[in-house]
Amino acid sequence: MQFVISGAFSDPLHLCAIARAAEEAGFGHFALSDHVVHPEKIATPYPYTPDGKPRWEPFTPWPDPWVAIGAMSAVTSRLRFYTSVYVLGMRSPFLAAKTLATAAVMSRGRVSLGVGAGWMRDEFELMGQPFERRGKRLDEMIAVMRKLWQGGFVEHHGEFYDFPPLEMSPAPAEPIPVLVGGVSEPALKRAAAIADGWISDLHTSDELAALIEKVKRYREQSDRAGEPFEIFASVSDAYDMRGYERLASLGVDHLVTMPWFFYGGETDSLDRKREGIARFGEDVIAQMS
Repeated sequence: MQFVISGAFSDPLHLCAIARAAEEAGFGHFALSDHVVHPEKIATPYPYTPDGKPRWEPFTPWPDPWVAIGAMSAVTSRLRFYTSVYVLGMRSPFLAAKTLATAAVMSRGRVSLGVGAGWMRDEFELMGQPFERRGKRLDEMIAVMRKLWQGGFVEHHGEFYDFPPLEMSPAPAEPIPVLVGGVSEPALKRAAAIADGWISDLHTSDELAALIEKVKRYREQSDRAGEPFEIFASVSDAYDMRGYERLASLGVDHLVTMPWFFYGGETDSLDRKREGIARFGEDVIAQMS
């Protein structure tokens, strides 16, 4: 099992330094989240908390993940990057495909696209994209982007997108992995049917075990049964080697963490974050290796 460092809620000016420290400590991936705006009054309930309120406050920084990933990839050489998750449905698949292909080429293949259907109707409306049927449209967007990443002339004739032969350059040298996040039945089935991996929300180990069992069962029933499928997970109750080893036995391939929380709690200090990353590398990553 590898470890993922989350850049969510961090000062954007700290991200490159955090990425360098994570690479040095032995982390495998760096994850960034995505929102474009934060309305003063959000009409849509947040689906991952009991009261429907987001886990963050207004003015929390949400840097564009692909601009940030471009900067971080320029100061690292091994660390991989993915979005957890990119709200693809409120974008154009052509612009998104161009952004991802460029990031993949310039990072030498160190990016993956983590997507979700999205939950905030307010944001979709501001971006000029329909909120209804966003799941079906997301499925087709992924198919369109994979075609565009192939290189050469491609065409597509679908329900939502229709275009004659065209090409998009530069094309990535290798296929860009696509990960799907979410815990609803449609999200789990989408991940199993068309993705290269699944991204969890924040769960207890027992909750996660049930979700992993379900998404793997759906995978076995899909047309992609037998192909590699990775689990990217966040948990609320694993804090030591015993807990991490249990997660690995459940099938977690990549565990997301903010390691500075284990050495003094939440902090805005870059120095304390780097210290926590280094200590986690020594105390956990090196031992599990």
